[in-house]
Amino acid sequence: MPYGSRLAAAMTRRLGRECVYTPSARLALYLALRRWCRPGARVLMSPVNDDVILFVVLAAGLRPVQAPVNVWDGNIDPDAVPDTTWRTVDAVLTTNLYGMPDRVEDLRRRCDALGIPLIEDAAHAIGTHVDGRPIGTFGTAAAFSLSKHVAATAGGFLAVQDARTRRELELLRDDLLVPRRLRADLATTLRPLARSTVRTLHLVRPVWRSMRRLGLLERDDFRMALHAPRLTGSAREAPSLTAYEPWVRVDLHDFRARHGALLRGQLGLRLARLDGDLDRRRAGVAALARSAWSSPPLRALTAHDGLVPLFRVPLLVHDRDALVERLVDHGVVAGYVYDPPLDDYAGPEFTDPSPHPAAARWFASHVLPADPLLARRIIHALTRERATPARPPLPEPVRDAAPPAPLGQ
Repeated sequence: MPYGSRLAAAMTRRLGRECVYTPSARLALYLALRRWCRPGARVLMSPVNDDVILFVVLAAGLRPVQAPVNVWDGNIDPDAVPDTTWRTVDAVLTTNLYGMPDRVEDLRRRCDALGIPLIEDAAHAIGTHVDGRPIGTFGTAAAFSLSKHVAATAGGFLAVQDARTRRELELLRDDLLVPRRLRADLATTLRPLARSTVRTLHLVRPVWRSMRRLGLLERDDFRMALHAPRLTGSAREAPSLTAYEPWVRVDLHDFRARHGALLRGQLGLRLARLDGDLDRRRAGVAALARSAWSSPPLRALTAHDGLVPLFRVPLLVHDRDALVERLVDHGVVAGYVYDPPLDDYAGPEFTDPSPHPAAARWFASHVLPADPLLARRIIHALTRERATPARPPLPEPVRDAAPPAPLGQ
């Protein structure tokens, strides 16, 4: 029986697509990129994304191409991508940032016309639908994360279109797995309980402050350190997950460790409770979408598709960085901030920059990812802190290069 087949079967029943179990979504994404993209291929992606994903793309031996984004949600704006860019990309990678859906139908049509794969990063989007169809069923393949939705700290899936492809990917996955460690399995199994205890006992603030003072956090800022000279050297070995492991493993060191039966059993129990978790998220999204800091597209999404079980709710605020620090005093640690955009972070040596970067820069610097499971606490904290809602500046009108000629001339 293939590794993780019971978990994969449960996800297959939920999604309606063949699924491969992986220890993490980042490994699932790497499998997809290696399967459908030749080394040196150019992958269109949003610059408002986790830096780990940039390094997964580089590890697969690919060239990231940063796309213009929608200023309200940070996802790819297909209409703003120049035709010259569309003609040179070999694949498209969605984000579904915080669970807000990409324009997958438009992207699917464009990819079909170009004959290139659409790979969905659905790590934030279990439970998100577009016109009644779940995210993860539009593309050639889709990577999912259990750790984002069921209070787990491990587990992922790669959803594909047919059983033959699934079997091929299972073999590729098995070649990339490293042996399990019992101690690591136990730590991963107990970590959700420890997090729950910290929240229940209202210890978020002292624990978080202590971890920062002791240097126990791998990131000193929203982005990890780039280490550009070392990264340049790793490019000579790509495609190679091992060469890029110092970057890909950040925040999840066992991202490709073969989980034992104990941990897989716990993940199975948590997956069985996914619907309850999604219901709680919907309730929190409803409250946050009604708040002063939500965006018109967020309110429109909840009005059109009903309550959406977002992983995080993208609130838009002024002085976001200062707010992030002050929210810790209210027991709220706001993670998943992706600022600066990837092209500003990595530079042209490692990625093609967006031709229109302003929207990504504005969104990345103003978005506050709010956990819908903590909606009441976050609304109370933002109210106490007198947080000011932010709205993107209107684009300047396009002016003719020369004034029109007078009538009759």
